[in-house]
Amino acid sequence: MKDEKSKKSTTSRRSFIKTGAVASSIFIVPRHVLGGLGYIAPSDQLNLAAIGAGGKGASDIANASVNGRERVTALCDVDFSGSAKRSVERFPKAKLYSDYREMLDKEKNIDAVTISTPDHVHGPAASYAMQRGKHVYVQKPMTHNIREARMLTEMARSNKIVSQMGNQGGSNPLLNMVQGWIDSDALGKISKVQVWTNRPVWPQGGAMAKPDPSKKPKDLDWNLWLGPAEQKPYTPNLHPFSWRGWWDYGTGALGDVGCHLIDIPFRTLGLKYPTDAECSVGAVYTDMWNADYHPEGCPASSFITLHFGATEKSKSPIEMTWSDGGIRPSHPDIIPANNDIGGHDSANGVLIIGEKGIISTNINDSSPLMPKLYLNDGTTDFGPETEPNDEPEYGHQRRWVDACKAGFNSPEHKGLTSSFDYAGPMTETVLMGNLAIRSYMLQKENSEGKMDFFARKKLLWDGENMRITNLEEANQFVGRTYRPGWEV
Repeated sequence: MKDEKSKKSTTSRRSFIKTGAVASSIFIVPRHVLGGLGYIAPSDQLNLAAIGAGGKGASDIANASVNGRERVTALCDVDFSGSAKRSVERFPKAKLYSDYREMLDKEKNIDAVTISTPDHVHGPAASYAMQRGKHVYVQKPMTHNIREARMLTEMARSNKIVSQMGNQGGSNPLLNMVQGWIDSDALGKISKVQVWTNRPVWPQGGAMAKPDPSKKPKDLDWNLWLGPAEQKPYTPNLHPFSWRGWWDYGTGALGDVGCHLIDIPFRTLGLKYPTDAECSVGAVYTDMWNADYHPEGCPASSFITLHFGATEKSKSPIEMTWSDGGIRPSHPDIIPANNDIGGHDSANGVLIIGEKGIISTNINDSSPLMPKLYLNDGTTDFGPETEPNDEPEYGHQRRWVDACKAGFNSPEHKGLTSSFDYAGPMTETVLMGNLAIRSYMLQKENSEGKMDFFARKKLLWDGENMRITNLEEANQFVGRTYRPGWEV
């Protein structure tokens, strides 16, 4: 009888979370009588867990808890001796795990999880959670590769999972200003978008230390940190941050900030899958003649060109360029020479270029958008000099939590700015740049017995079928190989 009673209680609470309300003809005692002002009944709380409780994960789970409005029941991290201690201190009643698979199998009452791990674990962790009916908030980029992004998008839809990617700039209300300029045809025909960043600001793969198991921190579970990646000895400095420079674990400058910056034109212009991708990369010269680019690591800089077909919001084809490593586009003539382009110091930004003028902006989580419209006739329109929303990260996590409570078919879920239906295709576009970069270094022996970089060409992309159509060897980078037990 006890098990049956517990089962009924859990079912009732989950029913509330799915519908967002419980209809009843029974008289309800006001909550303030039961628990004081601000009291939240346990049945009204979401049971949250974090996969990755340190670094960005600490703020993600804190913001999702909405100042204690929701219940954090479990925390998972491969090393609780570092920044994850903040989450343990904030949520002392949460159970601690090092393996998210064990946590999700044991903690049956978890309703939703935040996933804030290195990029290579995003897909496996989200897949494991969604298969068990858990709503998911996944840091950017949504996945490590294109195939994972497509699979997670379809899985969330078929399993009715409330999803959100952690590109919180997408919830910045000032995006509406950019959208309004585009929808009102202020720029006229738009044909070009330029996006750039000062990233990477971390050591790239070729510059990293060699494996040295003797230096592994005693509290770090290295095997669980590797997750789906190939088993290798401990390498110093990868954890907790410099993994971004290695393809096995990170997605480079594009993965770090591309989902913030590329989001702006992708969203406001209504873009779909790109039709092609082309790139060149910078090299580190070890002497006058020898250039070094470690094939296992991201390059120091890259330049990528993507093309998109016309959409409802962009009536003509669009060319988008991306540059990283501190390389930025030329200063447009219609923007005063002393004005920044993009964000502060012109270090990161977006230019949307039309026949009548230019939008200069930079929405991401570290440099607020102050959108600026410059028209050829001298007209300008600037966004405010202060943030329009003082809620943490524009309420990006809180809105996801509200949607989890309201349910998959609710207006709250449909109103999320980065549910997987949107974030999946956008992430695929971001990762197309990395597919081009990795293909750029492919070599094979030519007829003279010498090694050729044979893939340095425009790659034609069939977005619906996720395939490069003119270079079969490039398709190896659409997905990845997984260690057993970590598949998506």
